[in-house]
Amino acid sequence: MMALLDTLRLAFGTFVSNPLRSFLTLLGIVIGATTVVSMMGLIEGLRNQVNENLSELGANCFQVQRLPFGAGNLSLAELSRRPRFTHEDLEAIRELPSVLTAAGEDSQGGQKASTPLRESRANVGVWSGTPEYFQTNSVVVAHGRAFTQTEYLDGRRVAVIGPDLAETLWPSLDPLGQSFRLKGRNFIVVGVLKRKGGFLGGSGQDNQVMTPLTAFRPLFGVRDFRVSIQATSAEVVKRAQDEVTVLMRRRHNLKPLEPDDFFVFSNESSTEMFNNISQVISVASFGVCLLSLLVGGIGILNIMLVAVTERTREIGIRKALGAKKRRILAQFATEAVVLSLAGGLLGVALGVGLAHLARWVLGLPTEVPGWAIGLSLAMSSGVGLGFGIYPAARAAKLDPVEAMRTE
Repeated sequence: MMALLDTLRLAFGTFVSNPLRSFLTLLGIVIGATTVVSMMGLIEGLRNQVNENLSELGANCFQVQRLPFGAGNLSLAELSRRPRFTHEDLEAIRELPSVLTAAGEDSQGGQKASTPLRESRANVGVWSGTPEYFQTNSVVVAHGRAFTQTEYLDGRRVAVIGPDLAETLWPSLDPLGQSFRLKGRNFIVVGVLKRKGGFLGGSGQDNQVMTPLTAFRPLFGVRDFRVSIQATSAEVVKRAQDEVTVLMRRRHNLKPLEPDDFFVFSNESSTEMFNNISQVISVASFGVCLLSLLVGGIGILNIMLVAVTERTREIGIRKALGAKKRRILAQFATEAVVLSLAGGLLGVALGVGLAHLARWVLGLPTEVPGWAIGLSLAMSSGVGLGFGIYPAARAAKLDPVEAMRTE
């Protein structure tokens, strides 16, 4: 135990005696550890927010739409030729045996909402649907009510708005019953949505207007009509998706070998899509980390070889006084590990700091996982041991007589 403490004391003494040289040697390891911690913190935070906020659909629900998220291997011309969904498609989907209910919906972003005294920025999303929309998309009205079937059939200009928009237009008033203008038309507020929070710093649902589809169409026309569907139970969601797929292929007159000209979207598919993206980012981050650690390891190898050369006489004297090879080996190997571990600790501190800075300044959802910190420190220590073992072995093999002759 005393020998271990003595070795650690010598190792820390070497680090403190040459702080600038030690710091410059550790830059690669610092960058590698910082990259791992900060990027994993961002990815973990995004993953948690995806699980919480991106799951827009309700329980046992999925959505069928004309366009996928991203063009994939399809050209814009191919996507533009896809047939639009119709109200007849919606009615046919509602008749399927595994479907409990279905809602038609459409949307338009980048709009302004205004009152005689206040006006929002042009970042309001206008969402519309049939009355079933609130059920199939798990939308909760916190204050007031949703629009009714009668209001939908009559095309009344009523709206359920997000809490951020309500605070923008009526900061000190109850928004229920208030009137606001949207694209030159008056709408009456009948409800305020439950606050949900945005994604990547955005307002999301909290800055939206939700209207009956029949009130939306006269203002914006048909944008991208789609259908959200709720299966009768969780056990038959896959069966309901298959039934919808077969139905839409038949209605679009697709041949057996032709690909679908529509896209089925679910909470699971959105999570899978994000996981695929995060895996690519993780691999790239680890690539940068490994390259940085390699550079740092070469620096440690170089500085330890210099240390062995500078302390050759000291090594000779210690061996002449009875120090064994394994003690010399342990001393220099420990110095290399301590040096790289110090770089790892500094990198972890910087990574955590960057993650918190991104949350505070940019509003990004960062959450540094414990395994990322442990992995960074383990990799740093491993690099120190791997690149420091050769200089340590070289020091242990020195002949004491020849070493003491060195000036």
